[in-house]
Amino acid sequence: MEPAGREFRVLSVLSPSLLLHYLLSFDFAGAAWTTLWISLASLLLGMVVGLALAIGQEAPFRVIRHLVLAYLWLFRGTPVLLQLVFAFNVLPAFGLVLPGTACAVLALGLNEGAYMAEIMRAGIHAVGRGQRVAARALGLEEGQIMRWVVLPQALRIVIPPIGNQFIGMLKLSALVSVIGVQELLLTADQTASANFRYIETLTAAGIYYLALTTVFMLAQSWLERALSRRPGRRSGALVAQAVR
Repeated sequence: MEPAGREFRVLSVLSPSLLLHYLLSFDFAGAAWTTLWISLASLLLGMVVGLALAIGQEAPFRVIRHLVLAYLWLFRGTPVLLQLVFAFNVLPAFGLVLPGTACAVLALGLNEGAYMAEIMRAGIHAVGRGQRVAARALGLEEGQIMRWVVLPQALRIVIPPIGNQFIGMLKLSALVSVIGVQELLLTADQTASANFRYIETLTAAGIYYLALTTVFMLAQSWLERALSRRPGRRSGALVAQAVR
């Protein structure tokens, strides 16, 4: 027996015209843009935080290393959904009232930084110690060595895992719907709730997700090829510039 007050409609045939309508609608296009910029902003914040944490793990001061470990323990040990809800509901109690999109970027970016730290640290460690020794012999200070010798080479190493992190971030962005951010999946679900055409709305959302990830994968491949051209000369030019 069907529950009272609920209408059940079996719509199993895909309507191409309705699917095309959703793909070209401003609602879906705007939601896809929201999903994209939240993902990119969160990834950028995560990269900055992750780089700072990776450098902090190499700091000579024990206090800084312990603070970094505490940060990693906190953000890796709690669900990102909890962090989203905390940023949206708890921060106002401390006088920090942010819109939903800002809370989404803040929570996702800080969470991403905890995982990006290991990627950055692995990239930094992949640069041979001999290059640091040679840079010191040229008179460079530790900050200059990190900026002009280590980081440019580490960047080429970390691009593939960063691409994987972006794809994961694109999927994680669907969680921001719990704090009312009108992203792609929430738009598809709300549209389907009005007419029960789940197959068209969810297919349209899936096509948008695939399009976004495909474009980013192509951009990533291009960037990898661009950075792999004559890396030795590039690093040498940077060191020469730092020496001057």
